[in-house]
Amino acid sequence: MRLVRPIRLHDTRSGGLRPLAPRDPGRVSMYACGPTVYGRIHVGNARPFVVFSLLKRFLQHEGYEVTFVANVTDVNDKIYDAARAAGVPSEQLAREMTAAYVADTDGLGLGRPDHEPLASETIEQIVALIQTLIDRGHAYAVEGDVYFDVRSYPAYGELSHRQVDDMDQGEGVEGASLKRDPLDFALWKAQKEGEDTAWDAPWGRGRPGWHIECSAMAETLLGVGFDIHGGGSDLVFPHHENEAAQTAAARGEPLTRLWVHNGMVRLEGEKMAKSVGNIFLLHEALAAHGRDALIAYFCAGHYRQPIAYSDERLAEAARSVERIKDAGRRLVAGPSPAELAPLREAFFDALADDFNTPRALATVFEWVRECNRRAEAGEQVGDADLREMLDVLALDGLLDADASSGGPDADAQELLERRQAARAARDFAEADRLREELAARGWEVRDSADGPTLVPRA
Repeated sequence: MRLVRPIRLHDTRSGGLRPLAPRDPGRVSMYACGPTVYGRIHVGNARPFVVFSLLKRFLQHEGYEVTFVANVTDVNDKIYDAARAAGVPSEQLAREMTAAYVADTDGLGLGRPDHEPLASETIEQIVALIQTLIDRGHAYAVEGDVYFDVRSYPAYGELSHRQVDDMDQGEGVEGASLKRDPLDFALWKAQKEGEDTAWDAPWGRGRPGWHIECSAMAETLLGVGFDIHGGGSDLVFPHHENEAAQTAAARGEPLTRLWVHNGMVRLEGEKMAKSVGNIFLLHEALAAHGRDALIAYFCAGHYRQPIAYSDERLAEAARSVERIKDAGRRLVAGPSPAELAPLREAFFDALADDFNTPRALATVFEWVRECNRRAEAGEQVGDADLREMLDVLALDGLLDADASSGGPDADAQELLERRQAARAARDFAEADRLREELAARGWEVRDSADGPTLVPRA
């Protein structure tokens, strides 16, 4: 497919809109920070998964080949603490919560990222990257710890636009007596009493700090200088600032071309967070409101802005979903009227302009209103344009919700049951293979809290 239109995204480092100019023409490489798996994920954790999964769909529509990487942080202080409180090994907790994360996000029906690396499986690359920083004079080892020397990197602060002397790494008193400067942050932490998972390294047995994990995972799969690094705006500092600094210091070039951040999900005016205690777990939200309403809710807010979470907003999203379903009942399969083509173009132009899903969704409803007017006048309206627009937002299944054509045959149902059994056994590779086999037969699996269903592929 030819590349259709120029695309601009807001870049946190430059503070403005910048054109997407891929490192490799026709190919987009994208990394988004995933969860730290010490508990079930909440709706706020799900927002970057949704934003960057939908962005991938749009980029593919525009003709790009996209490689999307979303990591899992399965080595972290929070995991040690949660495992200790639960009385289970930290490795066991991380493994169980990783499986829960996959199951919960499967319920969104957006497919999986192309790669989902684990920090625990990237230790060799992490150690090598830390050693490079030491060799280049940007890090130092002391009593089994390794710290990044922030003042050795003059551009530190360029991502978060903060003055160096005004920053606090948020590491508290941990390692304070070992650091040359309070601003320095940990790349490697010596094993402490009660920490049951550790690895050998040249500086002593221990485990990596949070920030170096993502630098290593991203570089391992996408190389340095990839196109888009995404994540929540709460990660700009210190996490992404530190990622940017340590990779540039080690490699002599930027980690990524564009830093793209989504806003927070807020409940009662505060960021939704486990530490605050105002969370709404993703699997609970899916059970309460359904997958389609949740996707429509996310699309109704611009990705860069905070969005409020409430039953009222989810009910409004559910009503929007029903409006689309109602319109779909009036449509026939086939080309849409040429007079509606400008609305289709306006939809994709909105997404090309900093992925403006609210504007795009408004265009969908303008198209729906015109469709309803024509249908009431006795005109047959083809569904092609609406189906194409909704496909990019992963809402195209709404048009098949009441399809009267035959449902899945016995073979497809058997494949679906085998996939469920594979997921229950945590054999995700086999589950993915069965999903692909169903896709080849013309069926898309939609996971929800009520169980999986098969929807005809568009």
